[in-house]
Amino acid sequence: MAAAPGEPFYADPTFWVGVSFVAFMGGMAYLKLHKKIAGGLDARAERIKKELEEARILKEEAQSLLAQFQRRQRDAAKEAEAISKQAADEAKVMADEARANVEVMIERRTQLAADRIVQAEANAVKEVRRAAVEVATSAARAVIEKELSREGRDALVDKAIGELDKQLH
Repeated sequence: MAAAPGEPFYADPTFWVGVSFVAFMGGMAYLKLHKKIAGGLDARAERIKKELEEARILKEEAQSLLAQFQRRQRDAAKEAEAISKQAADEAKVMADEARANVEVMIERRTQLAADRIVQAEANAVKEVRRAAVEVATSAARAVIEKELSREGRDALVDKAIGELDKQLH
């Protein structure tokens, strides 16, 4: 809305908007607000730069820690694999030793059983001989009692007693 013809220029609203703008800018210049606004913006820009730098440093540290933990994880996996392999090797060695010990024990028991069999055979032979001697002695006694007279038996006993000293030594 421009002022009507013949009206003074200060009746025009555009004039007052222009005056207000100049007064506002003059007031800002007088109070040096432009320097304060620029300083605030510069300070904010500097603060944002510092935060970005801190974020970059934190990112680098995080990447470094991630790489370190990944190395540790790989090392731990390798160590676990080595421990597992060592345990398997030890288990195999222990199984081999146990197998060898069982074989030795079986050999010992087999030898012990063989020794017992030999001993049992020897005892059986002794028992058979003793039984044979008893049977032969009983048979001889029976034959002697039937076949020899009392004087013949006494002579036979005296002869056996005389030979006893030779047989004992």
